[in-house]
Amino acid sequence: MSTTRWPAWYTVVLLCGAAVFISYIDRTNISVAAIAMQEQFKWDETTKGYVLSSFFVGYLLLMIVSGALANRYGGKIVLGVAVIWWSLFTVLTPPAATLSLPVLIASRIALGLGEAAVFPASINMLARWVPVASRSRATAFFSSGLSLGTMVSFPLTGWLVRDFGWPIPFYLFGAVGFVWAAVWFTKVGSGRGIPEESATASRSIPWRALLSTPAVWGIIVAHFCSNWCLYVMLAWLPSYFKTTFGLSLANAGLLSAAPWAAYFVMANVGGWWADRLIRNGRSTTFVRKLMQVSALVGIATCMLLLPLAGSATTGMILMCCAGGTMSLCLSGFAANPFDVAPRYADVVWGLSNTFGTMPGIFGVAVTGWLVDQTGSFNAPLMLTAAVSVVGAIVYLTIGSGERKIA
Repeated sequence: MSTTRWPAWYTVVLLCGAAVFISYIDRTNISVAAIAMQEQFKWDETTKGYVLSSFFVGYLLLMIVSGALANRYGGKIVLGVAVIWWSLFTVLTPPAATLSLPVLIASRIALGLGEAAVFPASINMLARWVPVASRSRATAFFSSGLSLGTMVSFPLTGWLVRDFGWPIPFYLFGAVGFVWAAVWFTKVGSGRGIPEESATASRSIPWRALLSTPAVWGIIVAHFCSNWCLYVMLAWLPSYFKTTFGLSLANAGLLSAAPWAAYFVMANVGGWWADRLIRNGRSTTFVRKLMQVSALVGIATCMLLLPLAGSATTGMILMCCAGGTMSLCLSGFAANPFDVAPRYADVVWGLSNTFGTMPGIFGVAVTGWLVDQTGSFNAPLMLTAAVSVVGAIVYLTIGSGERKIA
């Protein structure tokens, strides 16, 4: 038999990455479309902030539940159903916006409810299919689908809105999810590609042990602080370029895509490097802390330098540096649940992403409020830098790559 046969876990990781890609084109297209929607519906920046952050209310509510469901029933069915659900509400966004602001916000919350499952269910699938020695790069690869989704969504949404109107991206991107679901249920098996650890152990989730483990709280804090920058950039990057440098909608969307290209490249370089360091004898704790602290310190540095940017080109370069360094967290906290609690990695991800979703609500909304109050993005940039520094200190103190929960 040929040893070059395509491993089944490659297909799982590629399709999980595609699901993340779809989730991000569906959640981020409104960051560009909202500029045109704001003009039509006469929103101020604070109202736009509420619209942009409403997604995360639903996203937060089902995060822990989706992790527990994936752990109990398997990631295949949970992820497949979730993609169909959120694709439906992507398509329903334009008619919801036309009806009223409350209906639009309800639709965005429903979208978030569906997308809550994408990471916990994908982590479950990686635990079922991916060999331990490849999990850093597998986690980095599938998670970096968020950068590809954003990189495609920002400019494509800008062009579609300019040429066809703001509702079109929601209809087009929603349809892609239905196609993915057909492929997923056809091509991916329901079982496992690798043996289950401790298959005879109890299937009950050890919530008390999880919540009393400092290393789990290290993951939670790192997730929260990394996502503060992530969600502020996802929601406000096009507005930042348009407001600060006076760019057109299409050009703002195009420049906003560049940092996510850097994110994708560096995420996968970081994942490969992390697995190699571990294989070469570096402790998992050292590798996780190296990647996570580098990510947060890099973010803080770029945020502190951005107010000094005198042109859109300089702003884009600094945002690319922020995106590239931020992506290293995918080999830090994002892969860390496999080390600390491998049988409950999906649950730990759901738990940490519950806290990690809060910046999508508060950080995104506070950014809009600060811009309204100060007339620039300097204050939210400083706040993001401060949050990143705190996260680096906490993770360096209590983070661990050792197994804590059997």
